[in-house]
Amino acid sequence: MKTISYIFYSLLVLVMIGSNEKKEIGQDLLEVEIYETSASGNQLTRINEISTTDSLPVLKINPDKKFQTITGFGGAFTESSAYLLNKLSKANRDKILKAYFSREGANYSLTRTHMNSCDFSLSQYSYAPVEDDMMLEHFTIKDDMDDLIPMIKEAMAISEDGFDIFASPWTAPPWMKDNKEWVGGKLLPKYYDTWALFFSKYVDAYEAEGIPIWGFTVENEPHGNGNNWESMHFTPEEMTDFVQNHLGPKLETDGKGDKIILGYDQNRAGLKEWVDVMYATEESSKYYDGTAIHWYESTYDYFPEALQYAHNKAPNKYLIETEGCVDSEVPKWKDDIWYWSKEATDWGWDWAAENEKYLHPKYAPVNRYARDIIGCLNNWVDGWVDWNMVLDRQGGPNWFKNWCVAPIIVDPDADEVYFTPIYYTMAHFSKYMRPGAVVIDVENPDKDLMVTAAKNPDDSIAVIIFNEGKTAKNFTLNLNESNVDIKINAQAIQTIVVPKS
Repeated sequence: MKTISYIFYSLLVLVMIGSNEKKEIGQDLLEVEIYETSASGNQLTRINEISTTDSLPVLKINPDKKFQTITGFGGAFTESSAYLLNKLSKANRDKILKAYFSREGANYSLTRTHMNSCDFSLSQYSYAPVEDDMMLEHFTIKDDMDDLIPMIKEAMAISEDGFDIFASPWTAPPWMKDNKEWVGGKLLPKYYDTWALFFSKYVDAYEAEGIPIWGFTVENEPHGNGNNWESMHFTPEEMTDFVQNHLGPKLETDGKGDKIILGYDQNRAGLKEWVDVMYATEESSKYYDGTAIHWYESTYDYFPEALQYAHNKAPNKYLIETEGCVDSEVPKWKDDIWYWSKEATDWGWDWAAENEKYLHPKYAPVNRYARDIIGCLNNWVDGWVDWNMVLDRQGGPNWFKNWCVAPIIVDPDADEVYFTPIYYTMAHFSKYMRPGAVVIDVENPDKDLMVTAAKNPDDSIAVIIFNEGKTAKNFTLNLNESNVDIKINAQAIQTIVVPKS
């Protein structure tokens, strides 16, 4: 759509509002910038959709009613993504990294990476390859040097605002575990101190490469993932023992007490069980800075009661979504409509227990992302991190053949890049809700719209609205004594920016 100048747009809005009856709750024009992504083809497009309908529902922004402070939004640096970037032309590699990390792009602010290998690695490896090396004298990150570290460094060079990185282990090296395997098993207690040292050495190794580490999750998916890829099991009590008596004190002793430690790191339905143990006492909670969660329990339910419970248990600690993706799907190539259609299935479509199948119906990928992020923000979650940033047309590479979808899909042989609608959906949040923003209240009388809002550190306000329905909607946005009438297309997500007054 051809962009109308901001001045002309403002005059147009004034004329149209002036022709309507004055609204009781405000008479002045609210100046806004509107960006929309839609099934009809908008891709974070600046629009000027002024409503001409009378008696619109009023979405009222209440900036004085404040909730959590936003930590950030972003995705994960994986070996698979980094390997693919290295196979592309420099022009396409730069295009992707700028799309994620520049101010003109999504401007990601919170990112994840893996310690040792994970399912989205090319092979299985550990930074501690020598058995019974209790002091980790042979610790090495050489496996990250070809692909992963260069990707992170280039992203850092592009990002003007910077971003935080937290790291997650999928497993300790097999020699530290009771089953001596990459998959499953538990960390042997005699290696608790060695495993804590591993985290400290990781910080030193990465910071020697010029990459600061913001923090960690203690273990990716401590319940395990079946007999599949790298994993290591913890109960809430075992993880809390490790953090309270080994990891926390070791980082503190080594001058790394400022590194963030996030517990749990799996699906939300298990939150109560975990936070009850993590935050049971002052001693147990001392080294936990927050809780990490995933979304794989359901394709539609974001578990608001569990999120509220976790927040109330530790209201001053982080609550961060650390992984979510379209799993068990080979990506659809250059087919935007598929991402807006309820055709995707997840792992649970085939594998969930019969009494939990209802949680895993078919879904539209964009809907799942938009609904989940808005639902999380409206229930105390302060950060939301996607999984792989880049995958190929098969949904890999992946040593386990656990195919998934990423916001950006590439064909390295043809040197082609496809920005899926998921990329633009993520950017609606990461680009306009910045770290340090405070989630604020929005009164929303329209049950067909999902809405969230935050006031940024520069005093601008970002309001994000999702219309999942097949019909365009009209509404009035109100802030203090000012209004603007807006139209949102069918199957669309909008970010409405209210500049600093």
